[in-house]
Amino acid sequence: MDKFEKLTGIAAPMPLVNIDTDMIIPKQFLKTIKRSGLGVNLFDEMRYDNDGNEIPDFVLNKPQYRDAEILVAGDNFGCGSSREHAPWALKDFGIKSVISTSFADIFYNNCFKNGILPIVLPKEAVDVLMKDAEKGSNARMTVDLENQTVTSSDGDVFSFELDSFKKHCLMNGLDDIGLTMEKAASIDSFEAEAAQARPWV
Repeated sequence: MDKFEKLTGIAAPMPLVNIDTDMIIPKQFLKTIKRSGLGVNLFDEMRYDNDGNEIPDFVLNKPQYRDAEILVAGDNFGCGSSREHAPWALKDFGIKSVISTSFADIFYNNCFKNGILPIVLPKEAVDVLMKDAEKGSNARMTVDLENQTVTSSDGDVFSFELDSFKKHCLMNGLDDIGLTMEKAASIDSFEAEAAQARPWV
């Protein structure tokens, strides 16, 4: 997993509330167990018409937001059924951080396991950032994980709270496997001792 330290990028505004995981990645795309390749189907039902053509008015289809790395979203983002494919699709598209007033718990935790930083801010702060995102590709936000701040293109700075363990994992690029591998020496030592003590196992 890539390390997340500081990100300056284009932010796409998506003020809809209750964006659920089926909207993020519809159920017909859940057959794969690969983390890559789902970005093209992110928000599929909002991005494409019935013939598979892009809907020009959808935010991520607009030229100024095609390279967005930050998503400023409405309340209760990632609600609905539990599916890790949702953060997979976001990450594969290029989204590295989502800012909202609240997230569904399972989606929130899945983000950290897949290198995405979900940021919870008060409505007043999200409103400012939403308007900033509406300026298009000329307005770039900065997400600073170490200092736990989001800075708008106008220089407005908002601080966010974050669990220290989740912060540690993101900053060091550690998913569940990475966390286990940090203990590789201890695991090897335990297995060697166990093999010596119980050679019949």
